[in-house]
Amino acid sequence: MSDAFIEVQDLVAHYGEQLVLDRVSFSVQRNEIFVVIGGSGCGKTTLFKHMTGLLTPTSGQIIHAGQDIMTLDEDGLSALQRTIGIAFQSSGLFNSMTVGENVAMPLREFGDMDETLIASVVDLKLSLVGLAGAQRMMPSELSGGMRKRASLARAIALDPPVVYFDEPSAGLDPIMAAGLDDLILALKRLLGITVIIVTHELDSIRKVADHVLMLDRGHVIFDGTVAEAEHSEVERTRQFFERRPDEAILQRSL
Repeated sequence: MSDAFIEVQDLVAHYGEQLVLDRVSFSVQRNEIFVVIGGSGCGKTTLFKHMTGLLTPTSGQIIHAGQDIMTLDEDGLSALQRTIGIAFQSSGLFNSMTVGENVAMPLREFGDMDETLIASVVDLKLSLVGLAGAQRMMPSELSGGMRKRASLARAIALDPPVVYFDEPSAGLDPIMAAGLDDLILALKRLLGITVIIVTHELDSIRKVADHVLMLDRGHVIFDGTVAEAEHSEVERTRQFFERRPDEAILQRSL
């Protein structure tokens, strides 16, 4: 039996009649930063949503810590999802709530703890992401980078063993993006979490990734380390890491 933390086996997914993921298989080990890459429309975000149980695939298996998501009933899936942290691309903060209330929300919903303890946990999580003292601020008062950090604080509120990021650097300037990369690395080290990131930002990929999976038109075309990707025999993978344009598209545009 595999000792992988998460296994995806022969995953097939459709949107209506359109095939989006075609027999996708790979595994994620504990305490690694696993990065999913590929061009726009390749199926990255669709894969993300299936792995977190937000969408149901056409066929295949998603085995999370020994549990096959496909076999769980509604209560079982809900319980599993409480062990998964998700930091959305848009941050997903509720604008009508303070930052502290946003972070406290999963604790109040699932944590079964009193308000004094909730307040202490919120303080701790915000401190971990560099937002100590921001409890009473509104999301509208935060910069883009601060919103991403607040979203991360909420994602780790329940101490999940795995955290998913959807395009964490999107919309951030290079300095803020680098700071978020450092934060992800620090949290992995401090908390011992597994991190799964969907992104196309080369600088971030090179800095944080332990393992890289590349999708193209719904298929896995590369599965390995960054160093292996840089020298891959797969032309599409080398093209991505060398940031070379698609010659066919370039010729059509001239």
